Amino acid sequence: MKIDDYMLPCLNKSIFGKECMGCGIQRSVVQISKGNFIDAFFLYPAIYPLALLFVIIIIDHFKPIPKANTIIKILVVVSILTIVINYLLKLKN
Repeated sequence: MKIDDYMLPCLNKSIFGKECMGCGIQRSVVQISKGNFIDAFFLYPAIYPLALLFVIIIIDHFKPIPKANTIIKILVVVSILTIVINYLLKLKN
């Protein structure tokens, strides 16, 4: 039994035949857990800015980081831009 057997299908892709902005994130997390960091990036390029964002938020919650709000805002913008650009590139193909 593999973790791949438990992944949720993309409802958007199932109904409309087009990937959504989140398509690839599950597979990307699985690849990271297997140590395939480059494959994870190609499956979902926003995985690393999002992961860093969540790590910063969690650390800041327990031990405040100087200028955390600025860092978080920058990471949110980078994450959103990465997600949108990746989605638009997928639509072109």
